[in-house]
Amino acid sequence: MREKFPKRYLIVVLTFFSTFICYVERMGFSIAYTVAADDAGLNQSTKGKILSTFYYGYACSQVLGGWAAQRLGGRSVLLLSFLVWSLTCAFLPLDPNRVMMLVLGRLLVGVAQGFIFPSIHSVLAQWVPPQERSRSVSLTTSGMYLGAAAGMLLIPNLVIFKGPQSVLLVEAVLGAGWSIVWLNYASDPPRFDLPRGNFPARFGKELSSKEVHKINSSIPWKRIVSSLPVWAIVVNNFTFHYALYVLMNWLPTYFEKGLRLSLQEMGIYKMLPYLNMFIFSNIGGVLADHLITNKVFSVTGTRKLLNTTGFIVASLALMALPIFRTPCGAVFCSSMALGFLALGRAGFAVNHLDIAPRYAGIVMGISNTAGPLAGIIGVELTGKLLEAAKTSNSEISSPESWRSVFLIPGVLCVFSSIGFLFFSTGERIFD
Repeated sequence: MREKFPKRYLIVVLTFFSTFICYVERMGFSIAYTVAADDAGLNQSTKGKILSTFYYGYACSQVLGGWAAQRLGGRSVLLLSFLVWSLTCAFLPLDPNRVMMLVLGRLLVGVAQGFIFPSIHSVLAQWVPPQERSRSVSLTTSGMYLGAAAGMLLIPNLVIFKGPQSVLLVEAVLGAGWSIVWLNYASDPPRFDLPRGNFPARFGKELSSKEVHKINSSIPWKRIVSSLPVWAIVVNNFTFHYALYVLMNWLPTYFEKGLRLSLQEMGIYKMLPYLNMFIFSNIGGVLADHLITNKVFSVTGTRKLLNTTGFIVASLALMALPIFRTPCGAVFCSSMALGFLALGRAGFAVNHLDIAPRYAGIVMGISNTAGPLAGIIGVELTGKLLEAAKTSNSEISSPESWRSVFLIPGVLCVFSSIGFLFFSTGERIFD
C-alpha cells in the first residue's frame, strides 16, 4: 500500500485541501459581507476598506510564517494557523455596523492565514523530490482556485437560505475538520525519505545533528533579500495577486452592478473563471515537469516560457474584459485571464524551490508578502476608482467605470513578465 500511494502524495493532497478551504473562506467572506454591506447601505469605498483589511494582517505574517516554519516545522505551524482562523470565524459577528469588530476579526484571520503558504512550501520542500515539484506545487495551489469556484457557486445560495452569518460558521467547521485530519495523518518525513535538494546530504542518508543545526541557524538573509532572482519572483507574485484579489473581491460586484446580472441566476457559469484556474494550474505543473524531465527545456527556460505565456495572455484578457458586455463575454474574458495567470504560476510560484530548496519557506514568506500588499492596494484602490466613477457617471454599470479597474492589472502583467525574463533563473543559488 505504501508503494502504491506514498506518504508524500497524501501530504500533497492534504495541502491541496488546505488551500481549497482557505479560499472558500476568502470568497465566502467577500460574498457574505458584500450582501450584508449592501443591505446596510454602505458605499463602495467603505466596502473596499473592509475587504482589504484581511490583507494587512496577511502581509504582516508572511516572513514571520517562513521563519516559524523553518524553526518549528511547517507541519505544526500549518495546524496552528488553521485552528486560529477557524476559531476567529466561528465567533466573529458579520454586522457591517460593527466596523471595529470586523476589522479586528479580519486582521486576525489574515495574520493566521499568512502562516499557511510559507508552511506549505516548507513541508513540500521536505517531502517532494525535484522531479515532482512543479506538479505538486501546482496541485496544492490549484486548491485555491477550486475553493474560489466552490465558494462562488455555493455561498450565494447559503446566504439566501441561511443568511450571511451562516457562511462564517460553515467556514469554521471546514477549517476545524481539516485540522483534525492533518493532526491525525500528517507527519514529518523520515530522514531517509527527504529529497536530495532539501538538505546538503545524499538522498536516503541520515543527517547529523550538526548538519540539522546548521540548516536551522544559518539563514542567509542578506543574500536572499538582495537577490535579483528572488525579486523577480516577488514582483510577479505581486502582479498575480493584484489581479487575483481584484477579481476575487470585485468580480461579483462587476457581474451584479456592472452587467446587472444576478449571481444566483448565473448558476454554474459564475464559477467557470476559478474552475479554469484549477485546470490551467495543473496543466502548467504537469507540462513544466514534462519539459524539464524530458530535457526539452532547461529549468530556467521552462519557468520563463510558462510565466511569460501565462501573464501576456492574461494581460490581453484583462484589458478586453470591460469591452465585452454580455454574460458570455465577461465569463470568457475573466476565465482566460485567471486561467492563464494560473498557468504562469508554473513559472514564478515554483521558482522558490528551484533557487532555494533549503530555505523555501523563508523565500516564500518574503515573496508572498507582496501578495497581500497587492490585495491591500488593489482591493481598496478599486473601491475608490468605482466610487469616483459613480460620482462622475452616477452609476457603475458603464464600461468606462470599470476600464481602469482591469487596465491596471493588465499593464502590470506585461511589465512583471518582462522582469522575470531578464532576472529569473532555475538554478539553485542558495546552498
